[in-house]
Amino acid sequence: MPKRPLTIMLAGPRGFCAGVERAIEIVERALEKFGPPVYVRHEIVHNRTVVEALEEKGAVFVEELGEVPPDMPVVFSAHGVPKSVPQEAERRNLFYVDATCPLVTKVHVEAERHFSENRQLILIGHAGHPEVVGTMGQLPEGAILLVENTQQAEKVEVRDPTNLAYVTQTTLSVDDCHNIVAVLTRRFPRIKVPRKEDICYATTNRQAAVKEVARSCDALIVLGAPNSSNSNRLREVALAAGCAKAILIQRAAELDLGWLEGVDRLGVTAGASAPELLVQQLIEACRERFDLRIEQVEVTRENVRFSLPRVLSA
Repeated sequence: MPKRPLTIMLAGPRGFCAGVERAIEIVERALEKFGPPVYVRHEIVHNRTVVEALEEKGAVFVEELGEVPPDMPVVFSAHGVPKSVPQEAERRNLFYVDATCPLVTKVHVEAERHFSENRQLILIGHAGHPEVVGTMGQLPEGAILLVENTQQAEKVEVRDPTNLAYVTQTTLSVDDCHNIVAVLTRRFPRIKVPRKEDICYATTNRQAAVKEVARSCDALIVLGAPNSSNSNRLREVALAAGCAKAILIQRAAELDLGWLEGVDRLGVTAGASAPELLVQQLIEACRERFDLRIEQVEVTRENVRFSLPRVLSA
């Protein structure tokens, strides 16, 4: 039987961002320098394929520092950690390497600057996400008000509307964040805005690529982890941009090919913590059933690279 034609539209950019590449390299360099095991607090990035590959090399993932034995090196994840975490590591004389994405660190620095200038701070983000936990943990408890949506932005009560600032999680929906900011700036015209956009370049670029693909595809697949904020936002962006249906899966094995019934043009992208290997595996799985045609839909090219911590770069 001849195979049914299927066009796969590959969104570009997709997959790893510079912060993720740096975080993975930090763990790999630490394993080379110190030998296994190297402990990692929290998933280094939100992707099981990445985590399992590092576990095979000798990384041990834990949720809290109390699980790290004495005299063992520990790496902090790319999402950032509250100040209490490095303080505990120092108290226990643990050697640690901070793999926090530099763009998340920028948000931490902004938060501390506003606090030092006695401004009340609003953080736009998702409750419970590790990045939000880390950012709120930079300041004393209660110093930051968390706003997750426009409804909360309409109701949030502040100490002094004339002495206020906001920062954002780096992996939000660009459009959703814009709507929340619009409410805050309407209610508080003197609110201080970030010196430079907090939503990171990779999040912005991947969402722009998905919007472009969504204009002409019948369905879209996002490869990424269910706990990955930026991956979940890509699926939401696709639906909001008019794509008839969109799903988030971790790997090709999770795809029910029946879901592609009636789909002639399939959009494919990957979250910032998902390796390109997952995209290629999905393509090969589709190739077994369909007569494939591949289209590249590239909105921009990225050449960002972040330096490693000095202790590992020598």
